[in-house]
Amino acid sequence: MRLTVFWQRMADHFGPGHSDTFARDHVMAELGGRTVNEALEAGWDTKDVWRVVCDVMNVPGERR
Repeated sequence: MRLTVFWQRMADHFGPGHSDTFARDHVMAELGGRTVNEALEAGWDTKDVWRVVCDVMNVPGERR
């Protein structure tokens, strides 16, 4: 998944302003105790990060 697609999906689900805040501030054990931004900076694949976000935040199947 391209990074631009990832950020578009985040914005579509959380809203443009909240997606940035969520990615910066929400620490998830499933990402090794990292935020979305930290996981991406650490080299996690965007598809894997999106799957974690979907699982943790109960993103509906049609948005996954």
